[in-house]
Amino acid sequence: MKIARGWSQPRAIFLFRSNGFANLAGMFCSRLLAAAAVSALLAACSSDGGPASGPGDTGVTPTPAPTPAPTPVAGCSLSERKNWATAQMNEWYLFPETLPASPNPSGYSSLWEYVDSLTAMARAQGRDRYFTYVTSIREEEAYYQSGSTAAFGFRLQIDTVARRLFVTEVYENTPAALAGFRRGSEILAIGSSGSDLRTVVSLIDSDGEAGIWQALGASDAGLARAIRHVTNGDTATPMVTKREFDLPPVPQDNGVRVLEEDGRKIGYLNLRTFISTADPALRNAFRRFRAEGIDHVIIDLRYNGGGLIRTAELLGDLLGGGRNGTDVQSYTAFRPSKSQYDETRRFQLQPESISPAKLAFIVTGDSASASEMVINAMTPWLRENSAIIGSNTYGKPVGQIARDRAACDDRLRIIALQIQNADRRGDYFDGLAGRTGASCRAEDDLSHAMGSAQEASTRTAIDFLMGRSCTPVAAGSRAMSADTAQRALLVPKRPTTAQREAPGTF
Repeated sequence: MKIARGWSQPRAIFLFRSNGFANLAGMFCSRLLAAAAVSALLAACSSDGGPASGPGDTGVTPTPAPTPAPTPVAGCSLSERKNWATAQMNEWYLFPETLPASPNPSGYSSLWEYVDSLTAMARAQGRDRYFTYVTSIREEEAYYQSGSTAAFGFRLQIDTVARRLFVTEVYENTPAALAGFRRGSEILAIGSSGSDLRTVVSLIDSDGEAGIWQALGASDAGLARAIRHVTNGDTATPMVTKREFDLPPVPQDNGVRVLEEDGRKIGYLNLRTFISTADPALRNAFRRFRAEGIDHVIIDLRYNGGGLIRTAELLGDLLGGGRNGTDVQSYTAFRPSKSQYDETRRFQLQPESISPAKLAFIVTGDSASASEMVINAMTPWLRENSAIIGSNTYGKPVGQIARDRAACDDRLRIIALQIQNADRRGDYFDGLAGRTGASCRAEDDLSHAMGSAQEASTRTAIDFLMGRSCTPVAAGSRAMSADTAQRALLVPKRPTTAQREAPGTF
């Protein structure tokens, strides 16, 4: 399946996790950029005025010139943009029978609120959990091309019952890494300085999850916060400043490992997100696995919210060394009126491809979309030799296309297609548990590094590959254990692209 180069084409498809928490009704409002031509961005209006100046001191306070109002763009009134969104939804939406017969655009003060109203019935049915939305293309393109985002550089998990906040992952060479945060660090308090710290308990008591992400501030480079944390028993309160950085899709340290168990080599790969820069990292990983004759593999997708379909297809190809050119990796199905765009994607052998005898995918309820696509694609070919390890997955078997209104900088992401495997299975809106060949329940163990043989999920994955017994993941259940059931990655009400694709990122 190809990503179209021209964004006006329906094949411009991404598949990723959208924040599905039911109480986050106002998410994904952000500035929009037409991807078809970045140069078509409207320039921001600015004032030529300012304090009057001249030779000498007149003793008179000058009056600043007024800032002129932005020039309206033809066709970009809110009502016109809503009408455009209505037309796009009516033409492309995967579930047209759920759209309102007579929508009332006038009752909504923003485009994103109106789009949310159009998907309300599908959302109530669990088929579109804010998967259709308005987004920022400038931000989106920067992320998909290199993982670019402005943040502290860690991923956070919140326990709203116990009122605790943990670091699940720290990205390399970021402000958070330099400030001493590590996987398993607990954040105790947040403030704009050391003198106005508020405890995590008080923030949650006051505003729930919102209290935390509001305290952490906007995703703006240069924004600083004092963050008290305890790491390895030591407490510190560094000032940490957000900056732009590129998120490595495969961790630079131990993202690729070769583990050994009872004389067998096991390949381990931690893939954070499906973006363009993942391609060379994936090829390098599988080149190593191939060179070492590895046919038992662990793919760690526990926090991977999705991303590019083409990158997911590459991962499938790298795992499909035993397949031939007629074997189906996936089917893409549009609504009947758009069936001319349906596509069959077959496995494509790569120089680095391997032929796994057994596969273990480490997942959580935050593993979604492109992550689920890969798992689902491999199930028909490996059956009981392929398993999910951890908990149930998120449940997003659908993908978006991009429809742009370039003059207004509007991009509408519309659920327009469903991804199915070779068995024509693509109905896992409640997750993949019960739909894979096997599954093993395991905890996300913050006390050990991901990929360590001592970490609970990695240990369970190794045990599965070695043929040892385990407790299956219950279908429809997202609880890993009594200890971890109440924990979830922290996602703001209106997440950035990085926070959708790499949930928990701040």
